[in-house]
Amino acid sequence: MALLDIVFRLWQILTLNVQSVGYELDEETREHMEQRAEILDREMTRLWQEVEEMNQKQTNQEQSGFAWPSLLLSALQHWQFWTIAGVLFQLFGLCWWLRKWSREPEREEESSESDMEEGEHEEENDDADEEHEENDDDNDPRMFFEEHIQWPVQHLDRDYETVRSLTETFILIYQRLFSNICLPALEKPIEVGSAFEGWSPREEDITYRLLVPLKPPRGHIFHLEAGPVWPMRNFRIRVELVCTCEMAQPAGWTRCLLHEAEQEQRRNDDPNILDDLCTDSYLDVQKIAYYFQMFVRRSWRALPVSAAHRLTVLPSDRSCKFCVTQRREERILIELLFGVQEGGSDIFVSSQYTEAAYTPSTMWPESYAVAEMKFFRHIASQALPDTCHLRCLQICVRCLLGRDFSTYTLKTVVMHVLTTIPLSEWGRRHFWERLNNILQYLQSCLEKKELKHFFIGNENVPGEIILPLELRMAAPVNLFQHLMQNPYAFQHAQLEFGELRNRVGRMVLYGC
Repeated sequence: MALLDIVFRLWQILTLNVQSVGYELDEETREHMEQRAEILDREMTRLWQEVEEMNQKQTNQEQSGFAWPSLLLSALQHWQFWTIAGVLFQLFGLCWWLRKWSREPEREEESSESDMEEGEHEEENDDADEEHEENDDDNDPRMFFEEHIQWPVQHLDRDYETVRSLTETFILIYQRLFSNICLPALEKPIEVGSAFEGWSPREEDITYRLLVPLKPPRGHIFHLEAGPVWPMRNFRIRVELVCTCEMAQPAGWTRCLLHEAEQEQRRNDDPNILDDLCTDSYLDVQKIAYYFQMFVRRSWRALPVSAAHRLTVLPSDRSCKFCVTQRREERILIELLFGVQEGGSDIFVSSQYTEAAYTPSTMWPESYAVAEMKFFRHIASQALPDTCHLRCLQICVRCLLGRDFSTYTLKTVVMHVLTTIPLSEWGRRHFWERLNNILQYLQSCLEKKELKHFFIGNENVPGEIILPLELRMAAPVNLFQHLMQNPYAFQHAQLEFGELRNRVGRMVLYGC
């Protein structure tokens, strides 16, 4: 019976292997292998019955004094045993060939080269074992992302410096030109988004986004007024005049705008925030974007870099987006968003686009881009160098198709999973498990129709991220609220999740 159990377990393993590998083959081959499996099943049933009969004989023989080796010899001499053993051997060889055939030739060459190197250095046992483990990882399809998902960015460091230098130059020119004019003051840009966080899904589509904080000009204040929730919080920014009579005046500034005579204000031809950048005393996103686009276009001509590069301002009604083309036709896409800080926190109201069909130009959605950037920097400071969380996010976002699962949705899921699984378990060897954890978390949220916002009412947010008190104390916000209200949207999201999961699997195994 022990021998039969071993043969039967071997048969189960091989038939399961055939089914899993056959899924990737053509229909004719799969049907042929299923027929072979049915024949094998019948033969195993017949063998089982005959061995049961032999087992009964064994019991009688033991009672008569016969030893068990004679029974084993009798079984080995049975022609049906050797027939099924031959079938099992052929099936095992077929599965081995299919596995070998599915691997890429390059991987086979790398594996053979590493094996030769290990043979030449057999005396170094410990080093050879470590090298062998590394080679096994390289041949594992789950490690495919190391070569094919982590797309090379050839001049990333140089592009970073170009982006920083150019944006800081624009800000410096603006500050010098408009220091004594009633226009918003610009502070140092803050790097946000996937390009700076390290998980841009496609090299050719990298856009370097920076958030430019706005400060009210002298004699003005910004007052944030909460607007409707879609489902995130939205604000309008009211611009108000304040008295500066009792304040120390900077050089060249001698007037209080609040108490200045109306006629004198009219005679002043300088641009000012209320007349040029506001609508009904509320800061207007589109007016600011257009004004800064015009400023960038005119300032570019005076920069020495314009002799060797070409700048193209791209259409955008809520940001300043432009493309810098270098001599070798290498392009750098830069987008400047504008925002007003909520107190001293890492949360801003910004000019970013929303998923709403229409967003009024005086409406500024709450942005968590700076907080997200600080979160990923916190993870990078705590994690090991081979941590794979960015690669997992990169793959998932690259496989997106529709709008039911946005980039922000997957980013939120990854941030939640990062705070529930220790960073020590996010190494290269855990890549496949962590990727599955992310998809399982998303599936669980989809089934419950509930995905909680990461920064609102979440106790797991790292302490170094500064949030307004109302966000820390608020009830969690459900990003899947629309799925509860719309059954059709829920059904479509389920179908899209299935396709997303399939695409992620294909991406990891085959790179497409």
